[in-house]
Amino acid sequence: MVETTADVRRDIELTRERMSSTLAELEHKLNIVEVVKEHPWPSLALAVGAGVLLSGSSADVKAAAATVTATKGASSRLGSVLDEVVASLMNGVHQALDTRITSWVDELKSAIGAPGRGGASSVIPPRAD
Repeated sequence: MVETTADVRRDIELTRERMSSTLAELEHKLNIVEVVKEHPWPSLALAVGAGVLLSGSSADVKAAAATVTATKGASSRLGSVLDEVVASLMNGVHQALDTRITSWVDELKSAIGAPGRGGASSVIPPRAD
């Protein structure tokens, strides 16, 4: 049987449509976010199971040992530099949080009429009934 050009083009177009729908299905099935949304409990069970298996495999101990071996000599210098950076960062975060919390407390005190930081009392005048 001899196929015409129109028949071949139609077959090609049908094949393209089938491939597009198959690819769309595969993308949907392989989309982890969608799978977790559609099946949250089995996803959670799988994650817990993987965590238990990894914790029993002592892979973390092997990775730590490999890291220590790979960074011999550099670890003491790098460690001290990282300690200083982390200390500086934590000091900055502490100061920022302290300032913010203090301002919230001062705002709350002024809203309820309590004395502020300076000790000057701002008394709410009595209501005239």
